[in-house]
Amino acid sequence: MRLSARVDYALRAAAELAAAGEGPTTVGELAKEQEMPPKYLENILLQMRRAGLVRGQRGPEGGYVLARPASQISLADVIRAVDGPLANVRGERPEHVGYQGAAQALQQVWIALRASERAILEEVTLEQIAKGELPPRVTELAADPAAWDSHMPV
Repeated sequence: MRLSARVDYALRAAAELAAAGEGPTTVGELAKEQEMPPKYLENILLQMRRAGLVRGQRGPEGGYVLARPASQISLADVIRAVDGPLANVRGERPEHVGYQGAAQALQQVWIALRASERAILEEVTLEQIAKGELPPRVTELAADPAAWDSHMPV
């Protein structure tokens, strides 16, 4: 799985908004806290606003807030808002890509990969990230030494 800088920044900013609670946080504050370029982050937050994940508040007390409770926004929601579908093949959903002959089973592999991604990314919420309280299944997978083995091919 490859996550773009855009997705990484979006997830980090969303986690900061979740931790901030109900008060608005400025782009500058988010960018400083997570060491991100403010202009790039502004574009990401606009995408998240269009997707209904954040709201912008104008004025001297303005900034961004989550549009829903952090417990109701999954990591998958944020990724889809800034990067589109979780898994695609050449820009297409795996179920719309056909293979012939010996490669025919690849479609099932891509669909299984998407299901596996969903199982984690839809389960983990911004609230869990902000509190550092991940679901047991996620902590179990991350605790496996093989998951951290940098000598294994990615």
